[in-house]
Amino acid sequence: MPPIDTSVLFRPLTIKSLEVKNRIVMAPMTRTFALNGVPGEANAAYYRRRAEGQVGLILSEGTVIDRPASRNDPGIPLFHGEAALAGWKRVIDAVHTAGGRMGPQIWHTGAVRHHTAWEPDAPVESPSGLDAPGAPRGEAMSEEAVADTVAAFVKAAVDAKRLGFDTVEIHGAHGYLIDQFFWSGTNRRSDRYGGATLKERSRFASEIVAEIRKAVGPDFPIILRVSQWKQQDFSVRLAETPAAMTDWLLPLVEAGVDVLHCSQRRFWDPEFPEVDGENGLNCAGWAKKLTGAATISVGSVGLDGDVTDAFAGKGSGAMSLERLIERMERDEFDLIAVGRALISDPNWVAKVQGTNRESLKGFDAAALAELV
Repeated sequence: MPPIDTSVLFRPLTIKSLEVKNRIVMAPMTRTFALNGVPGEANAAYYRRRAEGQVGLILSEGTVIDRPASRNDPGIPLFHGEAALAGWKRVIDAVHTAGGRMGPQIWHTGAVRHHTAWEPDAPVESPSGLDAPGAPRGEAMSEEAVADTVAAFVKAAVDAKRLGFDTVEIHGAHGYLIDQFFWSGTNRRSDRYGGATLKERSRFASEIVAEIRKAVGPDFPIILRVSQWKQQDFSVRLAETPAAMTDWLLPLVEAGVDVLHCSQRRFWDPEFPEVDGENGLNCAGWAKKLTGAATISVGSVGLDGDVTDAFAGKGSGAMSLERLIERMERDEFDLIAVGRALISDPNWVAKVQGTNRESLKGFDAAALAELV
């Protein structure tokens, strides 16, 4: 088979003040290696190696805002406090020295439990005191708690800009706090942050985005990660139709989101096949079409069988590199995020661009035990 032309993945892109040299993003992946919530030299070196490996844009693992129970594992890094922010300053300086671009992902885990038995030393908070539909956990947030949480997200974004990060990503996906407001099963509120429609339940996220936009100014890019599925229930869909997706996402873009990072379990799956068929637009494709925002797609890139086979043209159908390139060439979405493959191999992107594809590594679960 002839060599695969990957040049479409290596076009530069400018989004406001952010300039990236290619379209490949390192997806945020929780690693839990921040001792006492503070990133150290090992964390800085981990991200620096991905910048040296030619990742276009690095998005950090989830980092938590300044709320009493905003994380669900003690190894998740903080994005507040003098020590943690000094650690993140070392990270971004290391990435910039290596020629990379990076944004922190800021989040609040809400009522979601982690797979460990660890519990925070304060009650967990969520829209209605629910981890999942019919599964009580923690406290329903008061309006004062909601306002304080908005302010904590804003403070984290301002700190990201002050430290020299190139962008910031707000985590609004996967059943964590912001997503618990979106989801009717976990948002049973009767105040202005609840409601029967997805548009009404998006008010909390819209306020966070609008306040961040005011605080960071017009040119600092804001990314928002969203998903239909939840870790509590993979089958959940917030928006069953394109019209519902517009009601959900367009107000967020109007509030100030520049890039929608649309998480799917498999990026090649069509979002609304009943509308445009089995080869139709994926979630990021529809989000771009409906809102006009730039989008990042993500979901199992390089994980269909042996990744070296995929790059040799031997991949099994829809997951092959050819399908990714086809979608990028038709500008279905603007960037593609790679997750687990980059945990195992910091040079994955450089190998895709070059002639060393035979040495590509797929995901190795053993890499989760250390910062490779």
